[in-house]
Amino acid sequence: MSTSSVNAVKDAPANVPTPAKSVQAPLSLGESFAIGGLAGCAAVTVSNIPETAKTRLQLQGELQRADKNSPKVYKNALDALAKTWRHEGIRGLQRGLLPAYGYQILLNGSRLGFYEPIRRGLNRGIGRNAQDSFAPTALTAGALTGCIGATLGSPLFLVKARIQAYSPALPVGAQHKYNGTGDALRSILKSDGVLGLWRGVNTAILRTACGSSVQLPSYNIAKDFLIANSLSGPSSFMTYLIASSFSGVCVCAAMQPADVALTRMYVQHTARDPVTGKVKGQLYGNAIEALWKTFRAEGLGGLYKGTTAHFLRIFPHTVLTLTCNDLFLRQYQKWRRS
Repeated sequence: MSTSSVNAVKDAPANVPTPAKSVQAPLSLGESFAIGGLAGCAAVTVSNIPETAKTRLQLQGELQRADKNSPKVYKNALDALAKTWRHEGIRGLQRGLLPAYGYQILLNGSRLGFYEPIRRGLNRGIGRNAQDSFAPTALTAGALTGCIGATLGSPLFLVKARIQAYSPALPVGAQHKYNGTGDALRSILKSDGVLGLWRGVNTAILRTACGSSVQLPSYNIAKDFLIANSLSGPSSFMTYLIASSFSGVCVCAAMQPADVALTRMYVQHTARDPVTGKVKGQLYGNAIEALWKTFRAEGLGGLYKGTTAHFLRIFPHTVLTLTCNDLFLRQYQKWRRS
């Protein structure tokens, strides 16, 4: 065989088209929603305990001038947890867990499931590459998805807050005694109508927009920084933990005042206006009024009541939600490939 023939044989494989590698299709909105919801449920199983303490601390001394000498039911977050455990046991600490699960499915299913599709859509809308990490579109997507989730889940958050606030031993703020989530929904429907289930939804949107606008962007910024500077590997648990911790601090600082207003908007008693016939909150009509009345009566400290308990709630919740979301996503993608 001639040299040219040998060379031709050698070169032949290089000219044969290489089969294209199969590219896995991106997750559908339904798949992303389900994974985000499951991640939120895993997180709230732990974070619901400090959430109960936070709710009660935020209601303590409502619209009363702060006085160091005045007696307090709960001295701080740890005292609230200890007294709740002593008087009500684990059931008291985990009050509102069932509606919390439903709320997390709707909130984090929306927030984590819709975030990437909306962010990519916004990027394309302004002429950028869909995959670009662009801060304005990331913040906007975070806020929008948070608002969607807060609106869908508002009735369940309302029920959760009222159940958590109720204490047969050491009550603070308005008290609502319900025999479970179904009884709470029926009672609110009967007294306040369908719109009563969405009472305070504007405050819920404000609160969630404040938190959502910084949660995923701060998490991704921290994670990208760690990976880019070779401080941690892309699949390392420490990467998830450190990035989630940073995100938790940012979320807590951003949403605390709105969180106080939301708790008080939801837990307040309602009454029917004799003139208009509409059911209204007895203390607050909207988020701005709640924030202003709290600030005027209790000062800046009133807007940050329960901050320690909030951080004790939001830190593990953010870490577990984002970490579980990443882990569930990876496992689901492996299962799809198999």
